[in-house]
Formats: sequence, C-alpha cells, structure tokens
Amino acid sequence: MEPRPILWIVIPCYNEEQVLPLTAPLFLHKLQQLAAVGKISENSRVLFVNDGSKDKTWEIICDLAKEDGHFIGICQSRNRGHQNAVLAGLMEAKNRCDITISIDCDGQDDINAMDEMVDKYLEGYEIVYGVRSKRETDTWFKRTTAEGFYKLMNAMGAEVVYNHADYRLISSRVLDQFADFEEVNIFLRGMVPLVGFPSATVTYERSARLAGESHYPLRKMIALAFNGITSLSVKPINLITGFGVLFSLFGIMLMIWAIVGAILGNTVAGWASTICIICLLGGIQLISLGIIGQYIGKTYLETKRRPRYIISERTWEKSERRWIEAGQAGDAGTNTTLKE
Repeated sequence: MEPRPILWIVIPCYNEEQVLPLTAPLFLHKLQQLAAVGKISENSRVLFVNDGSKDKTWEIICDLAKEDGHFIGICQSRNRGHQNAVLAGLMEAKNRCDITISIDCDGQDDINAMDEMVDKYLEGYEIVYGVRSKRETDTWFKRTTAEGFYKLMNAMGAEVVYNHADYRLISSRVLDQFADFEEVNIFLRGMVPLVGFPSATVTYERSARLAGESHYPLRKMIALAFNGITSLSVKPINLITGFGVLFSLFGIMLMIWAIVGAILGNTVAGWASTICIICLLGGIQLISLGIIGQYIGKTYLETKRRPRYIISERTWEKSERRWIEAGQAGDAGTNTTLKE
C-alpha cells in the first residue's frame, strides 16, 4: 500500500484579523476530514503566510499554532504582495510535503473542492486548477471586468486558465521544477501552466467573503493584469511595431498627397486637421513609450536579482526558542543549586 500524501494548505494573509478566526477552523476541519477518509497523511499542515500585515494577523497565527500543531505560519519581513506571499509559502512547503493547495484566507473559495483536487492528484494529475463555474455573486461590473481580464490576458499571449485565480493543487514534483523560474516579476496564474506536467480542472462556486474587505479592488486588478501581460508576453511590443508601420505608411501617403497638392496648386491651410494629426500621433507615441518603459523597468529589476520574499519568523522557530530558553533556565537553576 502506497503511503498517503502529505498535504500543506498554503494561505496568504494580509490584514485578515477579522476573517482568520472564522476560516482557520474550516481549513483545519477539512484537513482532518481528508485524513480521516485516508486521502492524505495525518502529518499534513495548514501554512499561513503573513504578508507584512499591519493588524494582529501574525499574533492570531501564532496563537493558532500554539493551540494545534496542524497550524503553522511564516511571516514576511514586509508586505511584498499576494503573488510573492503565495510563492513564499509554496517554496517553504515544497521539500516538506507531497502536494500543496493554495487558497485565499477570506473563505470565498469552496474548500470542499479540495476533495476532488486530491482525487485528481491520486489519479495522476500533478496540477489541478480550481475554476469558478459561475459568477452570480459578483456585481455586473465585477463580473464583466473579471471575465474581460482573462480574455485580455489570453489575447495578449499570457497563457492563463479561464476563471482561475490562485486556488490550485501543485505537487512537490512540479514545485521542484518551478523553483528554477527565478524572475522577480511573478504572475503565478500564467507561470504555473508554463511548467507543464499533466493538469486538470475542478469547478466550484465562489461565495461572499465571510468578513473584512476585499484586498483586490479594480485598481489592483488592472495592475495585476498589466503585470501579468508584461511579465509573460512581448505581444504589446509587437503591437507597437505594427502601429508604427501602419502610421508610417499612412504618413507616406499623406506626404505624397501633400506634394501632389503643392505641384497642382491645390494646397489649403488646414489648422484643425494639423492639430488633430499632431495630437493623435503624440498620444500614440507617449503610450508606446510608456509600454516600452514598463519592459525596460522590468528588465532593470530583473538584473538586480533582489529576493522575491524574505521570511523573518516561523512559528516553529518560536517553539524551538521557547524550548531552548526553558532548557537554559533549567540549566541555570541547576548551576545555582550546585553552587549552593
């Protein structure tokens, strides 16, 4: 009989003091439920990744770790963003477990989908994507912009799974290969498919957030989409080149028309048309320079090779320190007794 796989549930947390006490028991119950039916090992864990929270999130994680050994946590030295927090958790887990499931802390993703994810892994799939079946809980604006986000990403050449966020199962085998992806500007939704390996999807319905406020407003969604496109595709540069060629041809045609008009004596002063052409071309040039600048900026950051995350604390290190300090206190007491 093959040993049951060890699962680590990786949960990024940023200012989640309101929702964490509500969702942590749910994650633990699911872990115990999966272990009880023999799908995973009892040595499985729930790993919280504190992404430089400004509230009491880290204190809550430490308290949870004291109450139950299935809860563990790591703390980043500062806020580095959702994608880096997920990456930190995955890299922390890859040598300590067989499979990981990353999921947000807010309780919106259906944790019962983990059962089918683990089943898919046991069938031989190395990556299992959690995909939303519908978006009835979203407003029209949220639904339209979110679906447009995935369509835009694919249109721009970034390979992403439609309606999939960061709820996914990844095996340690895949993570070993994923560790070789060393770029600083990361977009996990587009990077994970690049690794390959057999993959499957599991559909689920997303519910409303249990407590607190969303940390992904429209502004961050737009920034995430732009970062994903420029990190995974050079298609915007190709589009700029295409526009450049198109407008160059248009300019040559206008130049020929102007020369012919001057020879025939049909030139008429046209202030409005001149201003319109100048504004149009000027705007396109500025947009093009901005997009090119984004690529240059990313190249600049990549050459620096700065760390993508820095872990400042681990809950199990705190336990070890308490154990060492208790031992040292005992030694000190013994020494005092001997001296007396």
